[in-house]
Amino acid sequence: MSEALTLDLIRPCLEGAIPGVMATCSDDGVPNVAYLSQVEYVDERHLALSFQFFNKTRRNVLANPQVELLVVDPRDGTLWRLRARYLRTETEGPLFERMKAKLAGIASHTGMAGVFRLLGSDVYELTGLHAVSTPALPPPPPPRHHLVRLRRSVERLAACTDLAGLVEATLDTLAQEHGVTHAMLLMFDAAGQRLYTVGSRGYGSSGVGSEIPLDAGVIGVAARLRCAIRINHLTLDYAYTRGIRERLTAQGGAGALESEIPWPGLAEPHSQLALPLVCADSLQGVLFVESSQDMRFGWDDEDALAAFAAQLAALVRGFQLVAEAGDEGLPAAAAPAAPRPAGAPLRVRHFEADGSLFLDDDYLIKGVAGRILWHLLGEHARQGRSEFSNRELRLAPQIGLPELGDNLEARLLLLTRRLAERRADLRLEKTGRGRFRLVVGRMVQLLSVPR
Repeated sequence: MSEALTLDLIRPCLEGAIPGVMATCSDDGVPNVAYLSQVEYVDERHLALSFQFFNKTRRNVLANPQVELLVVDPRDGTLWRLRARYLRTETEGPLFERMKAKLAGIASHTGMAGVFRLLGSDVYELTGLHAVSTPALPPPPPPRHHLVRLRRSVERLAACTDLAGLVEATLDTLAQEHGVTHAMLLMFDAAGQRLYTVGSRGYGSSGVGSEIPLDAGVIGVAARLRCAIRINHLTLDYAYTRGIRERLTAQGGAGALESEIPWPGLAEPHSQLALPLVCADSLQGVLFVESSQDMRFGWDDEDALAAFAAQLAALVRGFQLVAEAGDEGLPAAAAPAAPRPAGAPLRVRHFEADGSLFLDDDYLIKGVAGRILWHLLGEHARQGRSEFSNRELRLAPQIGLPELGDNLEARLLLLTRRLAERRADLRLEKTGRGRFRLVVGRMVQLLSVPR
């Protein structure tokens, strides 16, 4: 095999748009040919095939590790012939979990959910590669200049001065530089082992505050394993607006939905890419993009957005460290003269069991963010306070922030956005680094519901 002919040359053939064919041979010389469910690029010299059934193909591979594959380039129809040698089977780790998530998407697309189940990832070494035929088709369109777009993207992120601006710049940049029209940014709650949405683009509702547990779909798996997961086919298993709500209904009845913020994802996504935000071995969150178009995100898109996500993770962590350090020596912005609250009182109910807050019977938020707002409203009612600092929230035991990595800035951003969406006569205003103001537009009636 020529040194130039590596798997990098044929990465589009491994997307699964056109099924490949695999030929094996038993130890007594009997050949067998089967279609491939999944071919996964590992590196320029290694690929992985899905092990789902202990069938003739599997028995042949174990007896005779030499195999041949035929794959098709979906861009121009070029047929490639690969020779490979079986090395090992992986049953855990990032490669296995990534292939497992992708296989679930393929199974749902073909109506085979519950039948396809990944037992292992068979890793092969490439030993030969050549083009069998090259149809006389027009050349594919020129590729997008990902490095140019990536450079402009990270420059826009680097210009941000706080987390709120970073979230907006991230979503704007994805749309304007990368053509991504459906995207979400989620932060990680280490204590609750969940991800919560702090911003989105392209959906009917923002979904700010909606939550995803680890291991739920491509987002949860990407977060847990800290590796990118990309699926380029219709994935009903990961239609979160449907699947998560069905799970909630099954667990707690229709009433369980009253305290959940609807997930904003596409009902029938054809392409999805989840990228974990990791900095200094610490998970910060997940950047998630999707499309109703098949094959929307290719290898180059994944590489470019993975680099973008790495820069984003570093900035998120940096803002978090600045917020944790605090800077209460800086003066807060002067508070404007507060108008006298008018109108009927705003009833605020707080459920101690999970920190849920309801405003006039409508659900707002829960968890740490809910306990933060309850604390602020309590201080406002008891002492008439409206000026607060991040530091005092960290010292308030009733809020329950973790001692390390509390990501308080992200929680305050989430709370600020939820209040703005609800237009509930309550809002938070940043007044300086580590400082903010609670603005109350009408009288508030507080009611605590014990456990």
